[in-house]
Amino acid sequence: MRLSLSLSLCLLFTPAILSAASRNPADYPLRIHIFGRNQTTFYSMRSVDESKGDGRANLFENGEARGVDFNYSCSDKLRASFGYETYPAKWKKPGRELIVLMPVFGRSNAYWTCNLQTDVKSFAYATHNGRMNSEPVEAFKTWMVNHDYDPEHGKDVPTKREPSAAEAPPSAPPQQ
Repeated sequence: MRLSLSLSLCLLFTPAILSAASRNPADYPLRIHIFGRNQTTFYSMRSVDESKGDGRANLFENGEARGVDFNYSCSDKLRASFGYETYPAKWKKPGRELIVLMPVFGRSNAYWTCNLQTDVKSFAYATHNGRMNSEPVEAFKTWMVNHDYDPEHGKDVPTKREPSAAEAPPSAPPQQ
């Protein structure tokens, strides 16, 4: 009797466990930088029940950044990236739905997932002087190379690369 009850419970909960998204960052090969979002948060008994909204981000995939417009409905508040911070992500439905691994703030190595319905753009988003613009993917890639920035491979903070001798600008003419 106990064995059959235990087996029944395991079979009952197995689909829920299998359908749950992994919370292991190694399972999320992409990175997403969320510029901003608009959201409405719904509460139940003074606790967050659900957040719905939309926003803009850059998705880093295969060494390139592409702009993404998205909307979502999540169990917690979605936070914009701070500085150059990116979040791990993976495709649920390529080009249409992305699963993002969000950190639980205040707890290290704790995460929750949020699904974003996406519209991937042919350009990348960039901010200049506090204003958001779009620029060609190739121009953003050049900036990434020049600043040794590649969040897919752990280079999370852009730096100014020192030019090699072949790339060095010619010396200034002597002053008279």
